[in-house]
This record gives sequence, C-alpha cells and structure tokens, in this order.
Amino acid sequence: METIPGNTQKKYHLLACASLIALILLDVLWEMVLAPLRPGGSWMVLKVLPLLWISRGVIKRDNFTMQWSSMLILLYFAEGIIRATSDRLWLSAMLGWAEVALTILFFLGALMYLWPLKKAAKAAKKAAELQQPGN
Repeated sequence: METIPGNTQKKYHLLACASLIALILLDVLWEMVLAPLRPGGSWMVLKVLPLLWISRGVIKRDNFTMQWSSMLILLYFAEGIIRATSDRLWLSAMLGWAEVALTILFFLGALMYLWPLKKAAKAAKKAAELQQPGN
C-alpha cells in the first residue's frame, strides 16, 4: 500500500494551516484597510468568522474538520473569483485573485493531508470485510 511519508503529510498540514491563516489576514485587511466596500471598513469583514471557527480544528489536525473545511473553503474560492473578475477597483480585483490562490493552496493542502488517511481507512474496511465469517 502506497502512503505519503509522515514528513510529507506534515508539510501538507503546514500548507493548509499557513494558507488558512494568510486567508484570514488577507480578508480582514481587505475589508478593513486595503479596499473596503465602504470607507472606514465594511461589515464584510465578518466573512472571516467561519474561517476562525475552523482554524482550531485545522491546526489540531482534526480529520473531520479538515474534511468539511475543504468544502467550506470553496465558498471563499467563489467569492474570490467573483470579486477578481467584477470589482472595478484594481486593488480589490488583485486581492480577489490572492484569495483564489490561498483557497486553492488550502484545498490542496487539506486534501493531500487527508489522502493517506482515507486510503488507510478504506484498506482497513476491506480487511474487516474479508475477515467476517461467511465471506
């Protein structure tokens, strides 16, 4: 059975953590300082709350949190694409592309971190099915 070595898996976890933290910082700076929708800041900064909520589980390597956060991050990917292609302000469009890049990095890091764990779970399930009487 092929698995990703533990050191490589740690690198994928680090990639997921770093990109999540960078995404949180980017979104706060974007909506409060760099290019807010309204001068002085925007309520859009509240979009970081789900990211803050998942950050503890991602940092602690909670597999369940890593799984569903890889789906949640797709909402931020969609927002980044929409704002990158529709915002008239150049800086806001570039921040949208940065959000897209960070979400892709998180998605890949989370999936590659989970991949060997999923593979091992499937192998264990198959072994358990073979050991059941009557098979």
